This record gives sequence, structure tokens and C-alpha cells, in this order.
Amino acid sequence: MSEVKSSLIEFLSEATTPFHAVSAIVKRLSSAGFTPWDEASADSPAAGSKHYWIKNGSTVIAFTAGKDSADAGIRLVGAHTDSPNLAVKPNPHLLKGGCHQLSVDVYGGVLLNPWFDRDLSLAGRVTYLSNNGSVDSCLIDFRRAIAVIPSLAIHLDREANKSRGINPQTDLPPVLSLADGDDAFDLSALLSEQIAIEHPDLAIDKILDWELSFYDSQMPAVTGLRSDFVSSARLDNLLSCFAGMEALLASADNGEWNILVANDHEEVGSASAVGAQGPMLNELLDALASDDTSNRALRRNSWMMSVDNAHAIHPNYTARHDDHHAPLLGGGPVIKINRNQRYATTGEGSGRVKLLAERVGVESQAFVMRADLACGSTIGPITATETGIDTTDIGVPTLAMHSIRELAAAKDVSALVALLAGFYNRVV
Repeated sequence: MSEVKSSLIEFLSEATTPFHAVSAIVKRLSSAGFTPWDEASADSPAAGSKHYWIKNGSTVIAFTAGKDSADAGIRLVGAHTDSPNLAVKPNPHLLKGGCHQLSVDVYGGVLLNPWFDRDLSLAGRVTYLSNNGSVDSCLIDFRRAIAVIPSLAIHLDREANKSRGINPQTDLPPVLSLADGDDAFDLSALLSEQIAIEHPDLAIDKILDWELSFYDSQMPAVTGLRSDFVSSARLDNLLSCFAGMEALLASADNGEWNILVANDHEEVGSASAVGAQGPMLNELLDALASDDTSNRALRRNSWMMSVDNAHAIHPNYTARHDDHHAPLLGGGPVIKINRNQRYATTGEGSGRVKLLAERVGVESQAFVMRADLACGSTIGPITATETGIDTTDIGVPTLAMHSIRELAAAKDVSALVALLAGFYNRVV
């Protein structure tokens, strides 16, 4: 388990944005012999070959080509690369109270309170005009604390511990620096300086645009009195991306058709060209089984695990769970069930996961939302709807979901990797 923990910590440290997550995944796939897939090629992938396909730099699909025809069925694991965050606006500079600030958009369902008084860094993708006239992009990551969102002192809001609300427009702009005299702030110049540090060989004429987000600069860590926990930003859902990747790498030479799908934009509904509702996965499936009969057989014989974090029971808020469906940290992967199709799990799918867990030697749990609380959703129902493939929603139990720092049990990470490796290896 210690090897899995250290590998996860290293991965989370690299994957500070969806772009960086895809880069980290592809780096590991490439080291294991995966090569880019040519989506324009009319040739079917050779048996035993290993490929990946990137789109928008923020979604990646990786697959291994089996020795038999793909219409016999494919095993798929789906996860998502994005996490709730604070994204920098196009014209963000603010000069207020003697400080330079950047205005931000709230991306996804962010739990806002924990963002205050944290040391924040900045990362993402920058689009620029090169000296040769081409439009290109590159990734940057400051990897140091460059900003903070200070809380308002309790002396100025005596009701703060009872009723303080957060206005995302006025309360969240991070503070970057003092405005000394006539000191001007130019974000484009700052980004150019950072690009020069990270990519000294690039010749840039000017910055055109950016997709940047702030993140907690505190490093991921193994925590707890007995090192029971993994504490980090972006566990939802990079933990699942990591587990799917590790399982795919572990089973890459088993001669089976296996796919890992890591989509962007789940936190905002998945409706994009690279989200789970977009065309990428269907385009790949159509390429693997091009005639209608084979394609229908492929979809009929395939099974997908939609892997996204589940709500562990919170020791301080036990009443927020159904007593009989309250997953424990350390209790193993969770089967997520919702009869209103917020999750795609069927009774048969749930039963197969239970049998799979038993055969690979890990515990499994069930989660059903309290009947008087609204249930969230994930890529499972969307992917099942778009592809027609039987899909089961599972995930690792997690606390503080959508906070700037989330918590999971380290043993559950190892259990999820083992479960997904067994899934890819057709243990069930």
C-alpha cells in the first residue's frame, strides 16, 4: 500500500489542473509503451497495441487492443479530470485597498469557505502568438504561494461565526501583491515571465488568452496518527483517474480490450466536446467496430465502471446519511445507487461488483442518498445514455468533497486499484 500512496501523492502534486492531469497521465502511459492514436486512420489498432488520444489537452482516452475482435466486448473505466476551483477572468486586474488582485469565476460546486486564508498558487494553459506567427499554447504552474484570499476580521463582523455569507463577486478576488506607488500590474507580462522560466525555448510575441485557476499550494500528504489518510486538493476526481490509470497499466498486456476515459467538464455538467456528453468515446467505439452489426455487439457486450468519489459518513454529521447506507472511510470502494438514475447502477451491475470485490479480496460498500436530500450525479448516467453500454457507478468514500482539501483513506485507494485491475482482467 505504501507504494500506491507515494505514487498517488506524486501524481496529485503534478496534476494541478485538468491540463496538467492529462499531461501526468500521458507521461506515465508513454513510459509504459502507449503511443498516440491516429483518429484519422482507417486502420484498426493492431492486436496488443496500446494507445492514447488527447483532445483539448484536458481529456484523454487510453486503450489496449485485444487479441480478439472488439465486438466481443470492452471493459471501460470512466473518471473526470476537473475539480471545482476559482478560475481567472479574461480582464481580471483589480486595484483596491493598496493591493493588486485578480477577479475570479467560480467553476463547479465549490465549497467556498475553506478557500480563505490559504496559500494559493496559479496554474493552467496560456495561448500565445509565437514569433513565427503561429498560435500555440503551453502549460504553466507557478508551484509557489503567490496569492491569498484574506478573511474579514471577526471584529468587523461579529456575526461571522453564525451567519457570514460569501459573495463570489466581491469576497473572493485573491490578493497578489502590494501596489507600491505607480507600480503597474500586467498579468500578460507576469505570464510571459513564467513561460520563460518553464519553457525557455519558446519564442513568444504576445499573450493572447489564458485558462488559469488558483489552487491550494499545500502539498498532498499522507496524514493521521497512523498514516491512515490521504489529504489533498482534487481527490475528486483525480484519485479515480489515478486508480484507473494504475489498473490499466497493470493489465496492459493481458490481451483484452480495455479503455480508460478521463473526461473534462464533469463538474459543470459534461456538455462539451470533451465532456462525457461529447462525441469522443463514441467516435473511438465506432472506429473499433465500424460496421453496424459489430458496433451493436460491442456495446451490448461491454461493461463500464464510472468511478467518482462517494460521500463517506462524517463523524460530526452522521444524521446527513441513511444509517444503513453510510460508507465508512477505510471500508472499501462504494457502489453508488439511485433509483432516479442520478447513478447508472442496476441491481445486476451492483451484484457483479460485489462478486468482483470478493474475488479480488477487497471489501465493498453501498451508498444511497437520504430520501429527503437531493442526490448529485456523475458521468455514469451520461455515458450510459450516450453509448448504450451497461454502466455501474462506484467510488472511494471521501470527506470534505468539493473543499479546497479533501480526505480519503489510503487503504481505499489500494482497494480501488485492485478492484479495477480485476475488472480489466475479467475476474468477473
